[in-house]
Amino acid sequence: MFAPAYFDHNATTPLAATVLDAMLPYLEGRFGNASSRHEYGRAARRAIDEARQRVACAVGAHPTEVIFTSGGSEANNLFIKGAAACMTPGTVAISAIEHPCVREPARALRRSGWMLREIAVGSDCRVACADFQAAMADKPSLVSVMLANNETGALQDVAGLAAMAASSRAWFHTDAVQACGRVALDFRRLNSAGVHAMTLSAHKLGGPKGAGALVVDKRVEMQPLIAGGGHERGLRSGTENVAAIVGFGVAAELAAANVERRARDLAKLRDELELGLVAQGATIFAAAAERLPNTSYFAFDGIDGETLVGKLDRAGFAVAAGAACSSANPEPSHVLLAMGVEPELARGAVRISLGADNTVAQVRELLASVNTTILQLRGLTALVS
Repeated sequence: MFAPAYFDHNATTPLAATVLDAMLPYLEGRFGNASSRHEYGRAARRAIDEARQRVACAVGAHPTEVIFTSGGSEANNLFIKGAAACMTPGTVAISAIEHPCVREPARALRRSGWMLREIAVGSDCRVACADFQAAMADKPSLVSVMLANNETGALQDVAGLAAMAASSRAWFHTDAVQACGRVALDFRRLNSAGVHAMTLSAHKLGGPKGAGALVVDKRVEMQPLIAGGGHERGLRSGTENVAAIVGFGVAAELAAANVERRARDLAKLRDELELGLVAQGATIFAAAAERLPNTSYFAFDGIDGETLVGKLDRAGFAVAAGAACSSANPEPSHVLLAMGVEPELARGAVRISLGADNTVAQVRELLASVNTTILQLRGLTALVS
């Protein structure tokens, strides 16, 4: 089977072998429902409790603060919709570069009488301090700013922003889906600074799809999105996906181990990649910002991003045109537009997100293929014009 070299780890990561080994027993003989009182059920409950402990330890939280969900999208919706349901309608403030699973539920609140405030970012994809302060002056009830952008990789000073927001007395949430496993996370430190909730997803860090978590300060009152049997402290009813939760726990533990060393290795690989891209004339988005060590988002003037991605795929390299969740949307990235990037250049955006299995040799082969492809596309453009 044709298997392109994989450079799309921000979309999803390969399932780690250790994670699969941990999951298999719960797909076979240990199939019990964790709510059952017999030994099959008790074994499943013990496995969930152990996984909760592992996830909590990996991100500096207490196990009672970890609410398992089906993934990052559900966790983000649970915070925004669930917290809003316990409040008198006010203002929800989010950054202009949030993932759709934060933007859309925030926009949906307007139907219930809420006001939405989108906070501007600069050309470096970082929240504009002056606009953030202005937004906090309006005393929002809910604030959500992602820790790491899924497209550019730009990191936000979430602890600093939360401290600035303290006077508004808002519940402050951060989507840390892309950050977990790529930079060190400490929910206790963030919580002390004023962050009340944080979203995680298993499949972004070597775990299975179908498992995520909302790490939430127990002072935050929320209504569940899914009512029923009262699972997960009454905040997420439904029979637990034991195998996926077990895999999430192991993956989180593995991701937290040696995160600094892994980040240094990925940053070196990304720097070599970007030196080669710039030498070919690429624009690197958010290059001046502190970014995830594995992420490079770029464009070539006059080259369509979707076309470049398709040709690289056929040449044996799996990369992305922006975010995987919005790959069917022909419009330019809302993140790039918020940064002030011209729509024509934004349509050329391509994201490369590295993983631990990528090598220097693969990066050099990719750069050679990019060069060949760009020359071909420019030649075709010249013939047409």
